[in-house]
Amino acid sequence: MSLDDLDEATIVARAQDGDLDAFEWLVSAYQGGVFRLAFRMLGDHAEAEDVVQETFIAAWRNLPTLTAPQAFIPWLYRSATNKCFDVLRGRQRRPVDAVPFDDDGGPDGPDSPHWGEGGPGSRMLTALGSRAVQDPALRHETEAQMQALADLLQTVPAGPRACWLLRDVHEFSYAEIAVIVQLPESTVRGRIARARRFLAEGMQPWR
Repeated sequence: MSLDDLDEATIVARAQDGDLDAFEWLVSAYQGGVFRLAFRMLGDHAEAEDVVQETFIAAWRNLPTLTAPQAFIPWLYRSATNKCFDVLRGRQRRPVDAVPFDDDGGPDGPDSPHWGEGGPGSRMLTALGSRAVQDPALRHETEAQMQALADLLQTVPAGPRACWLLRDVHEFSYAEIAVIVQLPESTVRGRIARARRFLAEGMQPWR
């Protein structure tokens, strides 16, 4: 039976037992999503690629500690998110006159605007992209808008940035995000609301 015929929890369980083919299936299935999260968090291709590599190396080593195979995806994204935070903590501090953002914590914070998945944030980007397809004359303006959004996202502190990406782009539930970032769900909801408001206000000049 092909791995494609098995449910994900079974594939994870096989990988936990040391089945390298099963683990490679998981890497193939999720490395793209992990890269997109890391790239949006960090704004740097090389750093994002390093996070992906480190995340899956850690996943292979630590899979036996995962008690619920069905929880693999939030578990994987928790590891990736923490590694992004580690990278951001290792960077030099941003200038003190960085854009203010009302938040209670998290480390402070592309040359590619191709984002993904299907939450409200993704739909906003898809709408921008569809304009360029419908009217090639708008291509440069649309690319500038998408870059402006990417740049604005980098000014959001890392904690709210991660929560917003996990919810509005990667479409995790609030409960799943709370597990991933190890915060109360109420805090997660507050961070997402503030990030949405900040991004909406910042993109007003483009509307």
